[in-house]
Amino acid sequence: MEYNDTFQTIAFESEETLFKEKGSKFFGYAFPIETEDEVKPIIEILKKQHPHAVHFCYAYQLGIAPNLSYRANDDGEPGNTAGAPIYGQIQSFGLTNALVVVVRVFGGVKLGVGGLIAAYKTTAQMTLEVCELVEKTIDVPFLISFDYKNMNKVMRVIKEKKLDIVSQEMEMDENSGMPIGKIVIKTRKKNAETVFSIFDLMFEIDIKFI
Repeated sequence: MEYNDTFQTIAFESEETLFKEKGSKFFGYAFPIETEDEVKPIIEILKKQHPHAVHFCYAYQLGIAPNLSYRANDDGEPGNTAGAPIYGQIQSFGLTNALVVVVRVFGGVKLGVGGLIAAYKTTAQMTLEVCELVEKTIDVPFLISFDYKNMNKVMRVIKEKKLDIVSQEMEMDENSGMPIGKIVIKTRKKNAETVFSIFDLMFEIDIKFI
């Protein structure tokens, strides 16, 4: 079974870019995001940076096919003149888990539908061109629980399979009074079933998806 478990995104927040057209200023920003909940706080920060701006237009995309989600917001500009051209650039660069915001400070001259589309597209393109892009993997987390005496068995598999340890802790079992190990690991989606099977078949080892 083929898994698409990699995606391209922005490494970190971009530098501010500026595009000027007939007196209007278009400030561009790009951010790596993982959830929709991150968008509003970012917009609020930009509103404080640009108290004289009227339009804070943006687009974002999250996830990979077939579980893609996206949004394009014109924030008061004529329909599809801002959010859509910004989103078009996110698609053009092949990005996901990315947010692009273009802040417009009106210069007194109306640009018309065509002018707006071109300005928002150009600003988004300029912004993404200065970004460092990275390829990331979609990872699946597991919780492994085991008696302390089996620690070496667990760690051997983790080392052999080059699994990432997210967290690990020891706690005392209420019934036996013996120490219990709990390790959260993650692995690439395409390897998840194999890794799960290895631990699931091991004696006295408990593994579950989280």
